[in-house]
Amino acid sequence: MKSEIRASLFLRLPPLLLAIFILLAMIVPLMVPGDPNTINVQRKLAAPGECGLLGTDALGRDVFSRVVHGGRTALIIGLTTVVLSMALSATFGLTAGYVGGRWDVIISAILDMILTLPGLLVTLAIIGILGTGRLAMVIALVGASWAGEARVLRGTTLAIRTSGYVDAAHAIGASNAWILWRHVLPNTASTLLVLASLNLGDVLLVVSALSFLGLGTQPPDADWGTMLADGRAFFGQAPWLMLAPGFCIVFYSMLCNLTGDALGSLVDRRRRR
Repeated sequence: MKSEIRASLFLRLPPLLLAIFILLAMIVPLMVPGDPNTINVQRKLAAPGECGLLGTDALGRDVFSRVVHGGRTALIIGLTTVVLSMALSATFGLTAGYVGGRWDVIISAILDMILTLPGLLVTLAIIGILGTGRLAMVIALVGASWAGEARVLRGTTLAIRTSGYVDAAHAIGASNAWILWRHVLPNTASTLLVLASLNLGDVLLVVSALSFLGLGTQPPDADWGTMLADGRAFFGQAPWLMLAPGFCIVFYSMLCNLTGDALGSLVDRRRRR
């Protein structure tokens, strides 16, 4: 009994930590004094502790302030992408799985076409059409990520469609829209949550990669990817320029993946009961 309680508490730890760190990433930038884009060449490449907690970059900008504001930027883009992707995935996945028939054939064909293409290739193609910037990056990331999640939700909905409570709702004359909203969607919420947490980690990595390549957030706005790109020329002289944003990228991505695994395990434990 004690081992089960400990295991349950351990599984709840990553989601709790992720929620705390996301909240901090949104609030802390509002409390950090100073502009992350303020240039002061007289204190450029100052070591951590000399000028600020994490030193300064090649233009004398405070690295700690830029890391904090860059995290807020990355998480806003990531969370926006995940919410839109989940909404699109739920719409098509639940429709294909529940309605079936020609709608299932059409939606499945669309999903198959999208999934045959590499996600990064789709992202780069959309950015090439729309141009750089945050809005273009969100649209590109949603376009590349929703199909796989819709495929998973379709399979989950197929299993729910044959359950007893759905048959009972049909028997009392409930409409398909009512059944989808009140019965199917709530029972896919756990799957949606697991997919969202896993997708958030992937999106953070792609956002940083695109910014590193100059296709995402544009200077002078702070972003972990652009900070990595700016700091690589000074890695031997000022390694903190890359270590600070690099650690944040790895930490948040790993925490998102751990959260997804923990939520998946919690869902499996509930289903077994």
